[in-house]
Formats: sequence, structure tokens, C-alpha cells
Amino acid sequence: MEFSAGQIAELIQGELQGSESITVNNLSKIDQGVPNTLSFLYNAEFANHLYTTDASVIITSKGINLTQELAADKAVIWVDDARMAFAQILSVYKQQRQQSRKGIHPTAHIDESAKIGENVYIGPYVIVESNSTIGDNTFVYANTTIGENVQIGSDCLIYTNVSVYDDSVIGNDCILQSGAVIGGDGFGFQPNQENNYTKIVHIGNVILEDHVEIGANTTIDKATLGSTIIRKGAKLDNLIQVGHNVEIGENTVIAAQTGVAGSTIIGKNCMIGGQVGFAGHQKIADGVKIAAKTGVPKDLESEGIFQGIPAMPIGDFRRSHVMYKNLPKLGSDIKELKKELEELKSKNK
Repeated sequence: MEFSAGQIAELIQGELQGSESITVNNLSKIDQGVPNTLSFLYNAEFANHLYTTDASVIITSKGINLTQELAADKAVIWVDDARMAFAQILSVYKQQRQQSRKGIHPTAHIDESAKIGENVYIGPYVIVESNSTIGDNTFVYANTTIGENVQIGSDCLIYTNVSVYDDSVIGNDCILQSGAVIGGDGFGFQPNQENNYTKIVHIGNVILEDHVEIGANTTIDKATLGSTIIRKGAKLDNLIQVGHNVEIGENTVIAAQTGVAGSTIIGKNCMIGGQVGFAGHQKIADGVKIAAKTGVPKDLESEGIFQGIPAMPIGDFRRSHVMYKNLPKLGSDIKELKKELEELKSKNK
């Protein structure tokens, strides 16, 4: 795949400085650029790379000014937001690479009752069970299993070794990274009189709305009854556990190793750091931000930034942390005061 500087500028609606005929056939980091590659620069602190990189075409933000003339074999494309423009380029680049994959691999097993849309790619050893539907332009990579009565929308990417259990519903333009498990049983057990545990059967499902991304080895449990729901535009990182009957709101993002216990409802536009733990049956308001390693044992009822175990407003956490860091000194001071008090008592006897 080869593109000219002029074609790239037109695609991202940027202003080109330099020859429009300069071509690129790959991408590179600006500090590791090589000829015939496209790179980007968004931070003025590293503007010197514009003159030292060997990349042929550089996308950069309009706020970064040139202080010297560019080499004749380089072109710069000025845009309002270099990161967003480069993300657009990466998306086109990935689409171009995927176009080489077409059709259904002969080792795939697709039940005769399944419905497969147009321009769908199904890779080696994929299983699609009865009455499931896969929408147009969706890619399903090797060794993925799609259960019975599953609905998958259009323009989805389902990578290798994904498991989608029966009755799951996946919207349009969703991405499931390798190893994701959608619709496994929730962690539901009831102790009995013999002090053993009776498994509570889960008969609900999982619903992923449009534009949802699920990271590698993230697991989303089906509901006991009803649905576990990941709302439109939510993004979940790798190694996240989402329990049964959880609901995650629109455009909420959650970083790796977070655990969300059953029946918790997280609002829309929330930002949740890594290794956050939610107790079950919590309600988290819209727009809440939660710092990494926070424990959330109860509802967070208003927008704000929270941190700590248990979660508290970040201002309270910082003040508490200052006190916590000073505990050794405070302990020494208390011992010294106790000693002085004892000495005063002895003198007064």
C-alpha cells in the first residue's frame, strides 16, 4: 500500500507543506522514522524531531511552528489535532490490511441455520452454532466460538480465541480482543444446610450496544435473569471482570484489572482507573472519575474524582495521605510527649 502526501492531506483535511508527490508505504514513530514512512508529532516539546527524523511525511498540530526549513524530501501536514488525525490514518491503514482477508475458511464450522451477512470473514476453526446471526463486514478470527442464538452486528472485529455464549447480543462496530469471554456464568452460589454450595443457574444474557470495545481476556458474565448490559461507546481494557446483571453506561472507560461485582450500575461518561474494585449492588453516578487501586464499597451519588479504600473525594484522600505519611513521625512525637508527661507527674509527686 502506497499513499502520496497529497492523498493523505486530502483524507485528513490538512494543510500540506512540501511536495504532494512524496510517497509513503508504512508508519513509524517520529524518533525512529525511516524513509517512505508516515509519522506524527503533537507535542511541541519534541518539535526538533521535525528536522531530525527520516520519516518522509509528518502529521503535526497547527500550534507547532517551524523554526528552520524542512529538507526537500520531507512534507508536513498541518491539522488541528495531530493525534486524532493520526488515529484516522491508523484506522484506514488497518482497513486496507483487512481487505486481504475474505470469505469463510474451509475449516470453520457454521450451522446451516446460522445467517451470515455480506463481506464477512470467518477464519480457521471458527464455530458458529445454530440460529446465530453475523452482520455485514464483520471479521471473526481463528478459533473463536459463537454459541446458539447469538446476534452480532455489522462492522465488528472479533479476534482469535473469543468465546461468545448462547443468546448474547453484540451491536454494530464492536471490537472483541483475543481471549474475551462474553456470557459466561456469573459467580452465584447459595450455601445449603450441609455447608456446601448450590450453583444458581444463570439464564440471562449479555448485551453489548454499538461501538463497544472489550479488551483481551476480559470476561462479562451473563445475568441471572435479564441482561448484563454494556452501553453504547463503552471501552473496557484487558483483564477486567464484569459480574452478572451489571450495567455500564455510555462512553464509560475502564482500565485493566478492574473488578465489578454483580448488579452494580455504573453511569455514563465515567473514567475508571486500573485495579479498581466495586462491591455488588452499587450505583455510580454519571461522570464519576475513580483513580487506580480504589475500593468502592457503596454508592457514589454525585460527579467527582474519588480515590482510596474506601473511596472518598480526592481532596479528602490527599489530606488523609499526608497524615498517613506522617504517622511514623507522629508516633515518635506521641512517645516523646508521653515521656515528658511522665516526668512532669514524677516531679509533682
